[in-house]
Amino acid sequence: MVRRGRRNIGGRPEARSTGSPPLDSRDMAVTVDEVRAVAATLPRAYEVFVRGRLKFRVGQIVFLAFSKDGTVMGLGFPKDWRAAAVESEPEKFSLPGESDMRFNWVHVRLDALDHDEMRDLVEDAWALCVPKYVAAEYAAARGYR
Repeated sequence: MVRRGRRNIGGRPEARSTGSPPLDSRDMAVTVDEVRAVAATLPRAYEVFVRGRLKFRVGQIVFLAFSKDGTVMGLGFPKDWRAAAVESEPEKFSLPGESDMRFNWVHVRLDALDHDEMRDLVEDAWALCVPKYVAAEYAAARGYR
């Protein structure tokens, strides 16, 4: 597990502060293009369009997908923590459809995310798909602890 501040790659989600930090431009809702910019920097990740939907893969494994209207992002997320995330922040997280419940997957509303949290979620979803040494090399190159 690689830890850096409140972010980690391939590890458990860490508790977030419940205090309200001052708003700045980084706290505003994220866009599909901002998520694409982050995902495009991840080693072995590539973008595809499947039935009109934008997705990111590592090999044949999808780790990130957008709804057609671009308001919801589905991403890899540990099954064990999925229910807790949805219960603690239902305005942000939601369960996938019945057919996707067998996967490590959760849905997130883009307008409820800040930029740091989006990066955390995307990097952690990606880390579920790549070999551990690839995630460790990426974390070391970015200066994550």
